[in-house]
Amino acid sequence: MAATLTGHRVGTRDEWLADRVALLAREKEHTRLGDELARQRRELPWVRVEKDYRFDTEAGERTLDELFDGRSQLLVYHFMFGPSYEAGCPVNSSIADTIDGLLPHLHARDVTFVLVSQAPLDKLVAFKRRMGWRIPWISTANTGFNFDLGFSHTEQEGREVVEQMIGESGIPPIVEHNARASGTDPAGYMTESPGFSSFVRDGNEVFHTYSTTWRGLEFLMGYYPILDHAPNGRGEGADDWQLWIRRHDEY
Repeated sequence: MAATLTGHRVGTRDEWLADRVALLAREKEHTRLGDELARQRRELPWVRVEKDYRFDTEAGERTLDELFDGRSQLLVYHFMFGPSYEAGCPVNSSIADTIDGLLPHLHARDVTFVLVSQAPLDKLVAFKRRMGWRIPWISTANTGFNFDLGFSHTEQEGREVVEQMIGESGIPPIVEHNARASGTDPAGYMTESPGFSSFVRDGNEVFHTYSTTWRGLEFLMGYYPILDHAPNGRGEGADDWQLWIRRHDEY
């Protein structure tokens, strides 16, 4: 094996093929494990939603049941756009980019997908128009929905998180970067957490079936699996993690 100027090994076609066959076995193992995890995810117990949540939407006030829009499954992305934000988080915006084009395919499988955020509806609608999205965006400003699911926090809790960061290793660059890009400070930015939740409607009842956050959301970040197949991968290090991500009209 020879080495390139960048230090990456170079081999013959036969050497590449041998390594590729070995890697393929691992890739198949990964795929089968993903299938098994998906099955276990679907088998989680359902939790009945007891509260009567009321959401602000572009079509007026709606209940959780009405957000299903006539379908039996509801997927919710908890988008980081808090009360003190002036714009949606850049990373969350990149996720919404990925989801928006998938809506017709999701609808064909009896699935409704919406964004929810704590900011007032007028801010969400204005930013949605700027981004050119079609996806429904719901304000939870007048409900405890986002708080009950653990994706929104009080201003005091936001300050406590930032104080803890400062006391440990300092505020991560991604937090300062995204807070500034969202028009708020780190404490205001940390009043929100990103998240994904799924619900199902059975007759007149609604059940919460699944939630995840942080790196559990990478399945929504369509660019990451593509970059994982590129020669240089994601090109991210611990110090510059996600700092490259911009809103699509800012590159």
